Amino acid sequence: MSITSLPELHEGNISEHLKKLHDYRDAILQQVRRTIIGQQEVVDQVLIVLLVGGHTLITGLPGLAKTLLVKTVAGALGLSFHRIQFTPDLMPADITGTDIIEEDIATGHRKWTFVPGPVFANVVLADEINRTPPKTQSALLEAMQELNVTVLGKTYQLERPFYVLATQNPIELDGTYPLPEAQLDRFIFNIVIGYPGEEEEVQVVNTTTVGELATPEPVTTAAEVLLFQQLVRRVPIADSVTRYVITFVRATRPGNPEAPDFISQYVNYGVSPRAAQYLVLCGKARALLEGRYNVSCEDIQKLAAPIMRHRLLMNFHAESDGITSDEIVRRLVEAVPTPKSGL
Repeated sequence: MSITSLPELHEGNISEHLKKLHDYRDAILQQVRRTIIGQQEVVDQVLIVLLVGGHTLITGLPGLAKTLLVKTVAGALGLSFHRIQFTPDLMPADITGTDIIEEDIATGHRKWTFVPGPVFANVVLADEINRTPPKTQSALLEAMQELNVTVLGKTYQLERPFYVLATQNPIELDGTYPLPEAQLDRFIFNIVIGYPGEEEEVQVVNTTTVGELATPEPVTTAAEVLLFQQLVRRVPIADSVTRYVITFVRATRPGNPEAPDFISQYVNYGVSPRAAQYLVLCGKARALLEGRYNVSCEDIQKLAAPIMRHRLLMNFHAESDGITSDEIVRRLVEAVPTPKSGL
């Protein structure tokens, strides 16, 4: 289990790494486009999460290329990849690894040896994470938050960068277990994948039925990805945009005098300060990917739905009226005033 050393980002080479990031973005998208048809917004959101250094949840019906997307992006980034298929009988040790007894043939002595589980990789695909009970789901909590796992009282560091990209089926499908709020909050994004358009679906069928899919070629390395994560945090953000983020987040909380009336009507619990942190960080990453070195209010508005849709806890009035968390975010974008300097 080799641990990638953290590289240093110096002031003198920031412009050089900015150019590298722009070049790599185009190269990564070129590799992804060899196997993934359409889903441009989804691909962009996955890249944003990877630049920030967090985890993402991908929700969609089976057969919409969720697994293929994650595997392709990991390959294009040159990162190690493991896939875990979550099933009702999966145990926590199947994820983290376990200690086994090994015997030395020469001496006859026995000793405990740790066998790493599939969580020891740069990119871990937790496939259909909500098909396994909460006890097994929670095996990922320490890894996602602390970047290590503890087995039989001993802690093992995970290799960096480390990402969990989890897919889940809609909760309406049979055999699913809802993720607890504490675990949902560990995911920066909840990305929703829908059906492709008609022309895109034609391309999907034509591409996948004529031969083997193209294998992505790595265009960057783990060390460079770690540098890009540092670069994201160097992006400046105006005070007016930061205050817009705070106003936006506070407006989701019932009981806040600044919250719109529809919040008290449809929302039980608003989002925590962690959502504000992610809005700022992801806004910085989005700006870099678009070739800008400043965050705009438009960045915040574009990212609000995937960051907040799994953090807003709706009440029974919302369910009876058919109001979703996405609709609440859309109304908030219209209701919260945008500072002129943040345009």
